[in-house]
Order: sequence, then C-alpha cells, then structure tokens
Amino acid sequence: MKFCRLLCFFPAFFLLPSVFAQAPPPAFTAANNPLKGDVEQNLSNIKLPAGFSIALYASGMEEARSMAMGDDGTLYVGTRGAQGAPAIGKVYAIPNANGDNKGDEVITILEGLNYPNGVAFHDGDLYVAEINRILKYENVAGKLHAMPAPVVINASLPNDYMHGWKFINIGPDNKIYVPVGAPCNMCEPEGLHGTILRMDLDGSNLEVYARGVRNSVGFDWHPSSGELWFTDNGRDLLGDNIPPEELNVVTTAGQHFGFPYRYGKTILDKEFTTTMGVNEFTPAILEMPAHNAGLGIEFYNGDQFPATYTNQLFAAYHGSWNRDPIDGYKIRLMRFENNKAVSFEDFATGWLQDNSYWGRPVDVEQTQDGSLLVSDDFNGVIYRISYAE
Repeated sequence: MKFCRLLCFFPAFFLLPSVFAQAPPPAFTAANNPLKGDVEQNLSNIKLPAGFSIALYASGMEEARSMAMGDDGTLYVGTRGAQGAPAIGKVYAIPNANGDNKGDEVITILEGLNYPNGVAFHDGDLYVAEINRILKYENVAGKLHAMPAPVVINASLPNDYMHGWKFINIGPDNKIYVPVGAPCNMCEPEGLHGTILRMDLDGSNLEVYARGVRNSVGFDWHPSSGELWFTDNGRDLLGDNIPPEELNVVTTAGQHFGFPYRYGKTILDKEFTTTMGVNEFTPAILEMPAHNAGLGIEFYNGDQFPATYTNQLFAAYHGSWNRDPIDGYKIRLMRFENNKAVSFEDFATGWLQDNSYWGRPVDVEQTQDGSLLVSDDFNGVIYRISYAE
C-alpha cells in the first residue's frame, strides 16, 4: 500500500504536526489564551458590514461544532469529542419557542458518542455522524429530554481519528452525504478515504460521489443550480502560504479533486506522482489563503439580509494551527454570479487580535427569521448575526 511516508517510517514525535491538525496551537489553548475571557465583552471586537450586528445566541457547550436547524426552530449542535472523554461526545439541542432571537436553553440530548461532529435534520428525524457510523433518531420533536433509541444507518465507515470527524447533510435528492477525510497529512488514500460519499436515507446504495478530497468539513447545495459546493483543507508542511484552501463544486458524480497530487487550480505536489492526466482532475473554483481551515458553509436564501446576499455563500474559517503569523478565525462571503463563485471577501472578523485568537468559527446556519448563526468550538457558544436598516 502506498501510504504516508511520515506515518509509516518516521518516529512518532514527527507525527505531531499532522496528527493534531485542527487543534489549537499549544501557545493558545483554552486554558492559557491571553484573550480567553468574557465572550460578550469580546464581541465588541467583531467587525461586520454596515447594518449588521452580532450577539450571543447560546453558551455553555463543550466544543460547539456543526449545526442543523429543526422544523420548529430548535437548533441541534454536534461536538468533536470521544466516548469516555469528560463532558464531550455530546449532542445538544437549543429550542427557541418564543422566537426572541436567543436560545431558550441548552439541552444535552445525547452523550457518550464517538466524535459526533455532524448533525442533520430531515423530515422530523435527527441524523448524527460519528467517526465510524451514522445514526438516525426518529421524530425527535417533543423528545429532547428523552431521545428515542437510534437506528443505525451505516456502521461501516473508516474508524481513523485523523480527519475522521464527519460533516453530514441531506441533499435535495433525499440522499445522505458524508465525507471521509484522508487519514494523514499527505498520503495516497485507499478505499473510502479522501472522498465524499452519498447513500439513500436508509444507508443503502452507498457510492463515492467525489474523490481526491483531503478533508472536507462543510458543504451545501446551490439554491438554483442544485450543485454541491464544498470546502477542502490543504496539506501541511509546505510552508506558510501553500497550498491554498479550496472551494469546489461537483458537477458530475465521481469527479477527482486532486488530493494528493494537485491543490487549488494548478499546484502540483512533488512528493506524489500519478499517471492521471491533467484533464482527469477538477480544479478548485476559488483559492483561499493557506491553513485557514475552511469548515462549514451555507447558501443564504433568507429575506432579512439585503438582496445582494441572496444565493451568496457564507463560510466559517476555523483558523490556522501551524502558520506564522496565524490566520483565519473569520467568516468569509463567497460572491456568486450566474450560479458560479467569482470572488471572496471578509464578512465577519475580529476573533483574531494581535496574532492571538479568542474564538474559532466552525459552522454557519441560517435561522427561520433569516439571521445567521455561527458556532465557536473554542468558547462553546453560538453567535447570531442579524441585519437591520
């Protein structure tokens, strides 16, 4: 098997930059970060376009990660934690029965799960993606304090920790989509690794929908074209500025998006050669700064924001862990014209201050009133971004 040379042959201590990718750098852990403090006070640092404001929607969670909105306005929040780890491995529910722009309470509805990062809501059912399996909890409305037993949709996904935490969503074709990251910093993935999978709602008809995907932790479908757009995180150890982070689109099932041979539009990885021709790869549509860790994305189709935001894409950038200076820690807006991404710009910044961060955005989720929720796993909170004339 052609596998990651670092993983196979180097001593364990050489693995640290790869194995713990996405973790905060040692200098800025939750315990000793110089900016760690009162979140509401720190919100004054956030910069937004004119007319927009940000407020705290909910707090008191451990590692608030991917989000899904229920039909009744309840927000479901996954976490990245393991079975047996204190206060992690949980899924939360945040109802908003009175519609007052703030969560009523934070309810721990599930715990003891294996890195339940991904959550999705469809036809009254809650889907949860652990590292190695997908669970469905049926008809959860009114059952937040006593969840039903899960139905196991698929229990055959790879069980690797590295890039193993899953995003999950239900497509307009009523199929489950879930990525399987490469189990390495750089390697030639085999089997289901380095892909985006799709399957029927009952787990049948599993197929590889996209290949050459190193680590996608967020995707969404364009409201008009129905095409799947996704973020992908580039490899480490090539320097501070390459390879770029990617925004990609799947136009035909089975496309190959480059990993580990190509990055962005044209960058080649000299460590890996292939007999595949250049036309067999699908290049990125947009290239973003390296090591910014683009995660959750959401197309906006609400009516609260100005019309210029309709069908535009919001993306959460978790921030770098091994770049000097550090970068990311923001929400970007991807501008679309004629259903295609043409540019990107900063939308919400300020979690990064003087080469230190006080928050790490993970996912974005539109609410029923057209505002935008942002999860932050560093503080265990959800923010609400709204617009008023």
